[in-house]
Amino acid sequence: MSDTLAPSVTGSQPVSAHRTERFEQRLKVRYAQERRFKMLGLAAISFSVLVLIVLLANMAFNGLGGFQRAELAVEVDFVQSGLATPEAGATAVETMRSLDNQGLRSVVYGAAQSSLGAEGAEQLNSEAWREVASMIHSNPSILTRTVTLDLAASADLAAGYSDEGTGEMQALAADLSDKGLLAKNFDFGFLERSDATDPQLAGIWGALKGSVLTMLVTFVLAFPIGIMAALYLEEYAPKNRWSDFLEVSINNLAAVPSIIFGLLGLFFLMAAFPTLRSTPIIAGITLALMTMPVIVISGRNAIKAVPPSIRDGALAVGASPVQVVFHHVLPLALPGMLTGTIIGMARALGETAPLILIGLRAFVATPPEGLSSAATVLPVQIFLWSDEIDRGFVERTSAAIIVLLIVLLLMNGLAIYLRNKFEKSW
Repeated sequence: MSDTLAPSVTGSQPVSAHRTERFEQRLKVRYAQERRFKMLGLAAISFSVLVLIVLLANMAFNGLGGFQRAELAVEVDFVQSGLATPEAGATAVETMRSLDNQGLRSVVYGAAQSSLGAEGAEQLNSEAWREVASMIHSNPSILTRTVTLDLAASADLAAGYSDEGTGEMQALAADLSDKGLLAKNFDFGFLERSDATDPQLAGIWGALKGSVLTMLVTFVLAFPIGIMAALYLEEYAPKNRWSDFLEVSINNLAAVPSIIFGLLGLFFLMAAFPTLRSTPIIAGITLALMTMPVIVISGRNAIKAVPPSIRDGALAVGASPVQVVFHHVLPLALPGMLTGTIIGMARALGETAPLILIGLRAFVATPPEGLSSAATVLPVQIFLWSDEIDRGFVERTSAAIIVLLIVLLLMNGLAIYLRNKFEKSW
Protein backbone atom coordinates (compact mmCIF):
# COMPACT_ATOMS: atom_id res chain seq x y z
CA MET A 1 0.00 0.00 0.00
CA SER A 2 1.22 3.52 -0.72
CA ASP A 3 0.31 4.76 2.81
CA THR A 4 2.33 2.14 4.67
CA LEU A 5 5.34 3.12 6.75
CA ALA A 6 8.70 1.93 5.51
CA PRO A 7 11.97 1.89 7.46
CA SER A 8 14.43 4.62 6.57
CA VAL A 9 17.72 3.89 4.86
CA THR A 10 19.73 5.02 7.91
CA GLY A 11 17.95 2.64 10.25
CA SER A 12 16.13 5.40 12.20
CA GLN A 13 12.41 5.55 12.91
CA PRO A 14 10.21 4.81 9.88
CA VAL A 15 8.84 7.79 7.98
CA SER A 16 5.68 8.19 5.98
CA ALA A 17 6.08 7.36 2.35
CA HIS A 18 3.26 9.58 1.30
CA ARG A 19 1.22 12.31 2.96
CA THR A 20 -2.49 12.45 2.33
CA GLU A 21 -4.18 15.68 1.43
CA ARG A 22 -6.12 15.60 4.71
CA PHE A 23 -2.90 15.26 6.70
CA GLU A 24 -1.32 18.20 4.86
CA GLN A 25 -4.37 20.34 5.60
CA ARG A 26 -4.27 19.50 9.31
CA LEU A 27 -0.56 20.31 9.38
CA LYS A 28 -1.13 23.71 7.78
CA VAL A 29 -3.87 24.48 10.30
CA ARG A 30 -1.61 23.52 13.19
CA TYR A 31 1.27 25.65 11.92
CA ALA A 32 -1.10 28.57 11.36
CA GLN A 33 -2.40 28.26 14.92
CA GLU A 34 1.16 28.26 16.25
CA ARG A 35 2.03 31.39 14.24
CA ARG A 36 -1.09 33.16 15.50
CA PHE A 37 -0.27 32.19 19.09
CA LYS A 38 3.27 33.56 18.73
CA MET A 39 1.95 36.78 17.20
CA LEU A 40 -0.61 37.21 20.00
CA GLY A 41 2.08 36.63 22.62
CA LEU A 42 4.42 39.12 20.94
CA ALA A 43 1.57 41.65 20.67
CA ALA A 44 0.73 41.24 24.36
CA ILE A 45 4.36 41.76 25.39
CA SER A 46 4.72 44.74 23.04
CA PHE A 47 1.55 46.32 24.41
CA SER A 48 2.73 45.82 28.00
CA VAL A 49 6.12 47.36 27.23
CA LEU A 50 4.45 50.28 25.45
CA VAL A 51 2.15 50.98 28.39
CA LEU A 52 5.13 50.82 30.76
CA ILE A 53 7.13 53.23 28.59
CA VAL A 54 4.20 55.67 28.39
CA LEU A 55 3.72 55.48 32.18
CA LEU A 56 7.39 56.04 32.95
CA ALA A 57 7.67 58.82 30.37
CA ASN A 58 4.61 60.58 31.80
CA MET A 59 5.97 60.27 35.34
CA ALA A 60 9.38 61.54 34.26
CA PHE A 61 7.92 64.45 32.28
CA ASN A 62 5.71 65.60 35.15
CA GLY A 63 8.04 64.58 37.95
CA LEU A 64 11.29 66.20 36.86
CA GLY A 65 9.75 69.59 37.54
CA GLY A 66 8.95 68.41 41.06
CA PHE A 67 12.65 68.02 41.80
CA GLN A 68 13.15 71.70 40.92
CA ARG A 69 11.94 74.95 42.38
CA ALA A 70 11.96 78.62 41.41
CA GLU A 71 14.81 80.44 43.17
CA LEU A 72 15.85 84.07 43.37
CA ALA A 73 19.51 85.09 43.22
CA VAL A 74 20.18 87.37 46.22
CA GLU A 75 23.56 88.91 46.89
CA VAL A 76 24.22 89.18 50.64
CA ASP A 77 27.14 91.14 52.11
CA PHE A 78 27.67 89.29 55.37
CA VAL A 79 30.74 91.39 56.20
CA GLN A 80 28.59 94.48 56.65
CA SER A 81 25.72 92.58 58.28
CA GLY A 82 27.28 92.48 61.74
CA LEU A 83 26.19 88.88 62.33
CA ALA A 84 28.30 86.99 64.85
CA THR A 85 29.76 83.58 64.05
CA PRO A 86 27.76 80.78 65.73
CA GLU A 87 29.33 79.17 68.77
CA ALA A 88 31.25 75.98 68.14
CA GLY A 89 29.18 72.90 68.85
CA ALA A 90 25.84 74.74 68.66
CA THR A 91 22.93 72.78 67.22
CA ALA A 92 21.05 73.89 64.11
CA VAL A 93 18.12 75.08 66.22
CA GLU A 94 20.41 77.08 68.54
CA THR A 95 22.18 78.65 65.58
CA MET A 96 18.90 79.61 63.95
CA ARG A 97 17.58 81.13 67.18
CA SER A 98 20.79 83.12 67.69
CA LEU A 99 20.83 84.47 64.14
CA ASP A 100 17.15 85.37 64.35
CA ASN A 101 17.83 87.39 67.49
CA GLN A 102 20.64 89.18 65.66
CA GLY A 103 18.28 90.27 62.88
CA LEU A 104 19.02 87.77 60.12
CA ARG A 105 15.54 88.23 58.65
CA SER A 106 16.13 91.95 58.16
CA VAL A 107 19.56 91.29 56.67
CA VAL A 108 18.17 88.87 54.10
CA TYR A 109 15.20 91.04 53.21
CA GLY A 110 17.42 94.12 52.86
CA ALA A 111 19.78 92.23 50.58
CA ALA A 112 16.79 91.07 48.52
CA GLN A 113 15.63 94.68 48.05
CA SER A 114 19.09 95.68 46.84
CA SER A 115 19.32 92.71 44.43
CA LEU A 116 15.74 92.35 43.23
CA GLY A 117 14.06 95.67 43.88
CA ALA A 118 11.17 96.29 46.22
CA GLU A 119 8.64 94.39 44.09
CA GLY A 120 10.91 91.39 43.65
CA ALA A 121 11.90 91.32 47.33
CA GLU A 122 8.25 90.98 48.30
CA GLN A 123 8.15 87.69 46.37
CA LEU A 124 11.03 86.20 48.32
CA ASN A 125 9.75 83.24 50.33
CA SER A 126 8.99 84.17 53.93
CA GLU A 127 11.04 81.19 55.15
CA ALA A 128 14.10 82.01 53.04
CA TRP A 129 15.99 83.33 56.06
CA ARG A 130 15.81 79.86 57.64
CA GLU A 131 17.62 78.43 54.63
CA VAL A 132 20.29 81.10 55.05
CA ALA A 133 20.61 80.19 58.74
CA SER A 134 21.08 76.54 57.77
CA MET A 135 23.80 77.54 55.31
CA ILE A 136 25.58 79.54 58.00
CA HIS A 137 25.34 76.62 60.43
CA SER A 138 26.85 74.28 57.84
CA ASN A 139 29.54 76.74 56.71
CA PRO A 140 30.15 79.64 59.13
CA SER A 141 32.94 81.01 56.90
CA ILE A 142 30.39 82.63 54.58
CA LEU A 143 29.92 85.32 57.24
CA THR A 144 33.34 86.67 56.23
CA ARG A 145 32.51 87.46 52.60
CA THR A 146 29.85 88.54 50.13
CA VAL A 147 27.98 85.65 48.51
CA THR A 148 25.12 85.21 46.03
CA LEU A 149 22.53 82.82 47.39
CA ASP A 150 19.75 81.04 45.48
CA LEU A 151 16.74 81.36 47.77
CA ALA A 152 13.20 80.06 47.39
CA ALA A 153 10.72 82.33 45.67
CA SER A 154 7.12 82.67 46.78
CA ALA A 155 4.50 80.23 45.50
CA ASP A 156 2.83 83.04 43.50
CA LEU A 157 6.06 83.98 41.73
CA ALA A 158 6.83 80.31 41.05
CA ALA A 159 3.40 79.94 39.45
CA GLY A 160 4.02 83.03 37.35
CA TYR A 161 7.35 81.61 36.23
CA SER A 162 5.46 78.52 35.03
CA ASP A 163 3.12 80.78 32.96
CA GLU A 164 0.30 80.41 35.47
CA GLY A 165 -1.20 82.64 38.09
CA THR A 166 -1.94 86.32 37.56
CA GLY A 167 -0.64 88.35 34.65
CA GLU A 168 1.21 90.62 37.08
CA MET A 169 3.17 87.68 38.50
CA GLN A 170 3.93 86.35 35.02
CA ALA A 171 5.28 89.75 33.96
CA LEU A 172 7.41 90.06 37.11
CA ALA A 173 8.73 86.53 36.69
CA ALA A 174 9.62 87.20 33.05
CA ASP A 175 11.43 90.43 34.02
CA LEU A 176 13.44 88.79 36.81
CA SER A 177 14.24 85.83 34.57
CA ASP A 178 15.53 88.10 31.80
CA LYS A 179 17.84 89.76 34.34
CA GLY A 180 19.16 86.36 35.42
CA LEU A 181 17.71 86.75 38.92
CA LEU A 182 15.04 84.03 38.72
CA ALA A 183 15.57 80.45 37.57
CA LYS A 184 14.50 76.90 38.29
CA ASN A 185 17.25 74.90 39.99
CA PHE A 186 17.47 71.34 41.28
CA ASP A 187 16.05 71.30 44.78
CA PHE A 188 18.24 69.07 46.94
CA GLY A 189 16.14 70.06 49.93
CA PHE A 190 13.16 68.16 48.47
CA LEU A 191 14.79 64.98 49.74
CA GLU A 192 15.66 66.56 53.11
CA ARG A 193 12.56 68.51 54.14
CA SER A 194 9.15 67.38 55.40
CA ASP A 195 5.64 68.42 54.45
CA ALA A 196 4.74 72.11 54.24
CA THR A 197 1.83 74.26 53.15
CA ASP A 198 4.04 75.95 50.54
CA PRO A 199 5.06 73.72 47.60
CA GLN A 200 8.33 75.63 47.39
CA LEU A 201 9.24 74.36 50.86
CA ALA A 202 7.66 70.89 50.77
CA GLY A 203 9.80 67.77 50.93
CA ILE A 204 9.44 64.02 51.31
CA TRP A 205 12.02 63.15 53.96
CA GLY A 206 9.42 62.98 56.74
CA ALA A 207 7.16 60.66 54.70
CA LEU A 208 10.11 58.57 53.53
CA LYS A 209 11.37 58.11 57.09
CA GLY A 210 7.84 57.22 58.21
CA SER A 211 7.66 54.59 55.46
CA VAL A 212 10.99 53.09 56.52
CA LEU A 213 9.94 52.88 60.18
CA THR A 214 6.57 51.39 59.23
CA MET A 215 8.20 48.75 56.99
CA LEU A 216 10.64 47.92 59.79
CA VAL A 217 7.77 47.16 62.19
CA THR A 218 5.97 45.22 59.47
CA PHE A 219 8.99 43.04 58.75
CA VAL A 220 9.85 42.38 62.40
CA LEU A 221 6.30 41.18 63.10
CA ALA A 222 5.21 39.53 59.86
CA PHE A 223 8.34 37.63 58.80
CA PRO A 224 9.07 35.45 61.86
CA ILE A 225 5.41 34.78 62.65
CA GLY A 226 4.56 34.02 59.02
CA ILE A 227 7.54 31.69 58.55
CA MET A 228 6.89 29.79 61.80
CA ALA A 229 3.22 29.43 60.85
CA ALA A 230 4.20 28.07 57.43
CA LEU A 231 6.62 25.57 59.01
CA TYR A 232 4.02 24.36 61.49
CA LEU A 233 1.25 23.96 58.93
CA GLU A 234 3.48 22.20 56.43
CA GLU A 235 5.65 20.04 58.70
CA TYR A 236 3.85 19.44 62.00
CA ALA A 237 0.13 20.17 61.73
CA PRO A 238 -2.05 17.03 61.53
CA LYS A 239 -4.09 16.63 58.38
CA ASN A 240 -7.62 17.07 59.68
CA ARG A 241 -10.58 19.42 59.37
CA TRP A 242 -8.98 21.97 61.66
CA SER A 243 -5.85 22.31 59.51
CA ASP A 244 -8.00 22.42 56.37
CA PHE A 245 -10.03 25.23 57.93
CA LEU A 246 -6.84 27.14 58.77
CA GLU A 247 -5.54 26.74 55.22
CA VAL A 248 -8.78 28.00 53.70
CA SER A 249 -8.88 30.92 56.16
CA ILE A 250 -5.31 31.98 55.35
CA ASN A 251 -6.01 31.84 51.61
CA ASN A 252 -9.12 33.96 52.12
CA LEU A 253 -7.24 36.48 54.26
CA ALA A 254 -4.69 36.97 51.48
CA ALA A 255 -7.54 38.05 49.19
CA VAL A 256 -9.28 40.38 51.67
CA PRO A 257 -9.24 44.06 50.55
CA SER A 258 -6.65 46.12 52.40
CA ILE A 259 -9.21 48.56 53.74
CA ILE A 260 -10.67 45.76 55.88
CA PHE A 261 -7.36 45.54 57.73
CA GLY A 262 -7.55 49.31 58.17
CA LEU A 263 -10.93 48.89 59.84
CA LEU A 264 -9.41 46.18 62.03
CA GLY A 265 -6.66 48.56 63.11
CA LEU A 266 -9.16 51.35 63.67
CA PHE A 267 -11.55 49.40 65.89
CA PHE A 268 -9.09 47.25 67.83
CA LEU A 269 -5.60 48.76 67.79
CA MET A 270 -6.75 52.36 68.14
CA ALA A 271 -9.14 51.35 70.91
CA ALA A 272 -6.34 49.59 72.78
CA PHE A 273 -3.69 52.26 72.14
CA PRO A 274 -5.46 55.59 71.58
CA THR A 275 -2.29 57.61 72.27
CA LEU A 276 -0.46 55.94 69.37
CA ARG A 277 -2.67 57.30 66.62
CA SER A 278 -0.80 58.25 63.42
CA THR A 279 2.38 56.46 64.50
CA PRO A 280 4.60 54.00 62.59
CA ILE A 281 4.11 51.26 65.18
CA ILE A 282 0.33 51.13 64.70
CA ALA A 283 0.75 51.39 60.93
CA GLY A 284 3.34 48.60 61.00
CA ILE A 285 1.08 46.28 63.00
CA THR A 286 -1.81 46.90 60.62
CA LEU A 287 0.31 46.21 57.55
CA ALA A 288 1.86 43.16 59.23
CA LEU A 289 -1.63 41.66 59.65
CA MET A 290 -2.26 42.30 55.97
CA THR A 291 1.12 40.91 54.81
CA MET A 292 1.27 37.82 57.04
CA PRO A 293 -1.12 35.61 54.96
CA VAL A 294 0.98 36.29 51.86
CA ILE A 295 4.14 35.28 53.72
CA VAL A 296 2.52 32.10 55.04
CA ILE A 297 1.36 31.05 51.56
CA SER A 298 4.72 31.80 49.91
CA GLY A 299 6.52 30.06 52.78
CA ARG A 300 4.44 26.91 52.43
CA ASN A 301 5.02 26.84 48.67
CA ALA A 302 8.77 27.20 49.24
CA ILE A 303 8.75 24.34 51.77
CA LYS A 304 6.77 22.12 49.38
CA ALA A 305 9.41 22.75 46.70
CA VAL A 306 12.10 21.06 48.81
CA PRO A 307 12.47 17.45 47.50
CA PRO A 308 11.38 14.69 49.90
CA SER A 309 14.75 13.03 49.33
CA ILE A 310 16.37 15.79 51.40
CA ARG A 311 14.21 14.89 54.37
CA ASP A 312 14.68 11.15 53.85
CA GLY A 313 18.44 11.50 53.58
CA ALA A 314 18.69 13.59 56.74
CA LEU A 315 16.53 11.16 58.69
CA ALA A 316 18.59 8.25 57.37
CA VAL A 317 21.82 9.62 58.85
CA GLY A 318 20.20 10.08 62.27
CA ALA A 319 18.91 13.69 62.25
CA SER A 320 15.90 14.41 64.42
CA PRO A 321 12.71 15.82 62.83
CA VAL A 322 13.52 19.27 64.25
CA GLN A 323 17.04 19.12 62.84
CA VAL A 324 15.66 18.06 59.47
CA VAL A 325 13.38 21.11 59.38
CA PHE A 326 15.79 23.77 60.65
CA HIS A 327 19.09 22.42 59.29
CA HIS A 328 17.96 21.17 55.87
CA VAL A 329 14.44 22.18 54.83
CA LEU A 330 14.43 25.77 56.08
CA PRO A 331 17.80 26.80 54.50
CA LEU A 332 16.70 25.38 51.15
CA ALA A 333 13.28 27.07 51.34
CA LEU A 334 14.65 30.39 52.58
CA PRO A 335 15.16 32.03 49.13
CA GLY A 336 11.51 31.52 48.22
CA MET A 337 10.40 32.69 51.66
CA LEU A 338 12.47 35.89 51.44
CA THR A 339 11.26 36.61 47.93
CA GLY A 340 7.62 36.22 48.96
CA THR A 341 8.18 38.35 52.05
CA ILE A 342 9.75 41.26 50.20
CA ILE A 343 7.12 41.17 47.47
CA GLY A 344 4.43 41.24 50.17
CA MET A 345 6.14 44.16 51.88
CA ALA A 346 6.44 45.98 48.57
CA ARG A 347 2.67 45.68 48.26
CA ALA A 348 2.29 46.98 51.83
CA LEU A 349 4.57 49.93 51.05
CA GLY A 350 2.16 51.13 48.39
CA GLU A 351 -0.98 50.82 50.51
CA THR A 352 -2.94 53.95 51.36
CA ALA A 353 -6.49 53.04 52.41
CA PRO A 354 -5.72 51.16 55.68
CA LEU A 355 -3.26 53.87 56.79
CA ILE A 356 -5.72 56.68 56.16
CA LEU A 357 -8.21 54.97 58.46
CA ILE A 358 -5.75 54.85 61.35
CA GLY A 359 -4.86 58.53 61.03
CA LEU A 360 -1.64 58.68 58.99
CA ARG A 361 -3.10 61.38 56.77
CA ALA A 362 -2.23 64.01 59.38
CA PHE A 363 -0.10 67.01 58.42
CA VAL A 364 3.37 66.21 59.78
CA ALA A 365 5.90 69.04 59.37
CA THR A 366 8.78 67.31 61.17
CA PRO A 367 10.28 63.84 60.57
CA PRO A 368 9.28 61.20 63.14
CA GLU A 369 11.85 60.67 65.86
CA GLY A 370 10.79 57.11 66.66
CA LEU A 371 8.14 54.44 66.34
CA SER A 372 5.75 56.30 68.64
CA SER A 373 6.09 59.72 66.95
CA ALA A 374 3.45 61.19 64.67
CA ALA A 375 4.26 60.32 61.05
CA THR A 376 2.95 59.80 57.57
CA VAL A 377 4.11 57.57 54.70
CA LEU A 378 4.89 58.12 51.04
CA PRO A 379 1.60 56.84 49.52
CA VAL A 380 -0.46 58.95 51.92
CA GLN A 381 1.77 61.97 51.27
CA ILE A 382 1.18 61.52 47.55
CA PHE A 383 -2.57 61.29 48.18
CA LEU A 384 -2.56 64.50 50.23
CA TRP A 385 -0.54 66.46 47.68
CA SER A 386 -2.70 65.24 44.79
CA ASP A 387 -5.70 66.84 46.49
CA GLU A 388 -4.07 70.31 46.46
CA ILE A 389 -5.05 72.80 43.77
CA ASP A 390 -1.64 74.50 43.59
CA ARG A 391 0.28 73.36 40.49
CA GLY A 392 3.45 73.29 42.55
CA PHE A 393 2.00 70.38 44.52
CA VAL A 394 1.07 68.60 41.28
CA GLU A 395 4.76 68.55 40.31
CA ARG A 396 5.76 67.54 43.83
CA THR A 397 3.25 64.68 43.64
CA SER A 398 4.82 63.33 40.46
CA ALA A 399 8.29 63.62 41.99
CA ALA A 400 7.14 61.73 45.09
CA ILE A 401 5.69 58.99 42.86
CA ILE A 402 9.08 58.63 41.18
CA VAL A 403 10.74 58.25 44.58
CA LEU A 404 8.16 55.63 45.58
CA LEU A 405 8.75 53.70 42.35
CA ILE A 406 12.50 53.78 42.96
CA VAL A 407 12.00 52.41 46.48
CA LEU A 408 9.76 49.63 45.11
CA LEU A 409 12.34 48.77 42.45
CA LEU A 410 15.05 48.61 45.10
CA MET A 411 12.93 46.27 47.23
CA ASN A 412 12.27 43.97 44.28
CA GLY A 413 15.95 44.10 43.37
CA LEU A 414 16.75 43.09 46.93
CA ALA A 415 14.39 40.13 46.58
CA ILE A 416 16.19 38.99 43.43
CA TYR A 417 19.60 39.41 45.12
CA LEU A 418 18.58 37.42 48.20
CA ARG A 419 17.07 34.69 46.09
CA ASN A 420 20.26 34.32 44.07
CA LYS A 421 22.48 34.55 47.16
CA PHE A 422 20.73 31.88 49.22
CA GLU A 423 19.50 29.68 46.41
CA LYS A 424 21.00 26.20 46.47
CA SER A 425 20.76 23.44 43.94
CA TRP A 426 20.02 19.84 44.77
